Amino acid sequence: MTDISLQETTYEAGMGDYFALLKPRVMSLVVFTALVGLLVAPVPVHPFIGFVAILCIAVGAGASGALNMWWDADIDAKMKRTAGRPVPSGRVAPGEALGLGLSLSGFAIVLLALATNFLAAFLLAFTIFFYAVVYSMWLKRATPQNIVIGGAAGAFPPMIGWAVATGGVSVESALMFALIFMWTPPHFWALALFVKSDYGNAGVPMLTETHGRDATRKHIIIYTLLLVPVALGLGLTSIGGPIYMAVAVIMNAWFLKGAYDIWRRDDAACAADKHAVEIGVFKVSLYYLFLHFGALLAEAALRPYGFGGW
Repeated sequence: MTDISLQETTYEAGMGDYFALLKPRVMSLVVFTALVGLLVAPVPVHPFIGFVAILCIAVGAGASGALNMWWDADIDAKMKRTAGRPVPSGRVAPGEALGLGLSLSGFAIVLLALATNFLAAFLLAFTIFFYAVVYSMWLKRATPQNIVIGGAAGAFPPMIGWAVATGGVSVESALMFALIFMWTPPHFWALALFVKSDYGNAGVPMLTETHGRDATRKHIIIYTLLLVPVALGLGLTSIGGPIYMAVAVIMNAWFLKGAYDIWRRDDAACAADKHAVEIGVFKVSLYYLFLHFGALLAEAALRPYGFGGW
């Protein structure tokens, strides 16, 4: 990690500062997808064990966030969007962020292993390692494909939830992983097209900075085309059904149409309507995962009554 000059701390860090280290907004998506992975699995889990498992996954996600903020404090200090984070602003010392991240990581992994099984604990440990080391310490500063490969870290939670219930990995959990993995690039790049970032000033090789907006538009349509069969394929598995498939068809047609519209545009068109299309596609992407995983949950909830599933 490069040296950084942090602002002078003007007050003692509060609970809110330490909580901010855990990236609670990211944690909410992790918890939701992990919970769905656990609940749609064919093996029932005792409610208390399920609660402990989801708590461990949430804590593990927070630990990843703390480690990321510790390592990225130098570049966070150079970007307006992140300069106010606890470490670059000087409210939390780098060593405190590192200590919190490592402590929470160990707690979450060990408790998950004791409460459930070693596969789930291993997947959680690998997720933390992948986000903190592979993505944050290596990929983020090394390649414009950082968000693509690094997206795997956010895709593991439903697979962990499934492993908690079943003790294994299956086609269903692999496709839930793939759904999040393939969704992440077009979701992020749609945002990157209309939000002015200072990644370039911070030396982070994001695709819009290294290859330009035209290349980014092409990547969005390519990854969206790859996403569609994954989403539809998940609907054909044992956890899919007519509710999920209806949602998948509608949402993927909508998302694909938006990606196509973005691909056909140029900078002049974007400037003329103030990135209306890109903003619209990004908004659709925000609902995309929630509706897909919500539909899986609905299928599981209705299945005991003879309505969910095929």
